[in-house]
Amino acid sequence: MKPVKLSDGVFFLQINHFNRKLFDSLIPLPAGTSYNAYLVKGSSKTALMDTADPEKKETLFDFLKDVKTIDYVISHHAEQDHSGSIPFVLEKYPMARVVANPKCKEFLMSHLHIPAEKFIEARDGGTLDLGGKTLQFIYTPWVHWPETMVTYLKEDKILFSCDFFGSHLATGAVFSEENVVHDPMKRYYAEIMMPFSANIRGNLEKLKGLDLAMIAPSHGPVHKNVAFVTGLYQDWAAGPVKNNVLVVYVSMHGSTLALVNRLVSRLQESGISVEKLNLEQLDEGRVAMALVDAATIVIGTPTVLTGPHPKAVYAAYLANALRPKARFVSVIGSYGWGGKALETIAGMIPNLKAEVLSPVMVKGMPTEADLARIDDLAALIAVKMTPGS
Repeated sequence: MKPVKLSDGVFFLQINHFNRKLFDSLIPLPAGTSYNAYLVKGSSKTALMDTADPEKKETLFDFLKDVKTIDYVISHHAEQDHSGSIPFVLEKYPMARVVANPKCKEFLMSHLHIPAEKFIEARDGGTLDLGGKTLQFIYTPWVHWPETMVTYLKEDKILFSCDFFGSHLATGAVFSEENVVHDPMKRYYAEIMMPFSANIRGNLEKLKGLDLAMIAPSHGPVHKNVAFVTGLYQDWAAGPVKNNVLVVYVSMHGSTLALVNRLVSRLQESGISVEKLNLEQLDEGRVAMALVDAATIVIGTPTVLTGPHPKAVYAAYLANALRPKARFVSVIGSYGWGGKALETIAGMIPNLKAEVLSPVMVKGMPTEADLARIDDLAALIAVKMTPGS
């Protein structure tokens, strides 16, 4: 396999994993993923920017088969999908040194047992001269681990951003197209970056002064439309929520579904956009994507053994972990003879800095009086979501 030339002396090693179905044994990958590495060749030194998941190390070495010397391996992030092949690279290129910040060095020594003498420290704002190619290191902590950093190639105006601006997207395309990459980028942001939105905002500020021609992430295609991708992150991390309600629910015998359908109908009659997701066929990514923009979250659950349905528990746990910008939250559902479904869900979402709106829990199949309470909840949501309220 031949690396793709991005500019003079800069090459893209696009290592696709089309049939990978889960990331971290958790996150669905409907479009697979890729592990991107990059070669930067100066007049005197050569640097490899990240590596690949060990499962794909043979593909990495196929790309490197004509590369005689690697002087530096730049490690932006210690997670193994980027760093896992570093030990194998060091075996093939024993004179190479790993360039990493102190926290990343600590992690690589722990996770991969790379000896301390193999490292060179990358200082925040520091540079490395390859001979006509100058790498500048910029610490970007919590994107999405504490040690993450990016590298700016000054002469070519390329930002090697690692997970920042990435997408789980296996594709033969070298460069991203806006209509293709938007949803995979949003899914990636929602699942991985959203809990660190405050850090994302700060790190976006760090990058504002850079003159960028390209962003080269470690997942998905390379971005030439820099303003588009940075604008997406600015909106997702710092922009206002949309006039959207996310209703996630599970129903066993139809009672909770009746409440959900009534709520959705009344909200739509008020002109509010609603995304209704059935947790029976749970796709964590779909839920996470909807959480990015939703102003209001409603969890619908029946009662199972006095508590909420396990799938509703998982949805509440996910929302709490991802820390979306939602302003309002409510719970609706049903029970047979009693229970604490409402109290359990409420206790699971302390990270949601949202106002709790009139929960509705009903016994058995909802009556007209119960449905009237749902109508009241819909009206309250509509008022709360009115601009300026």
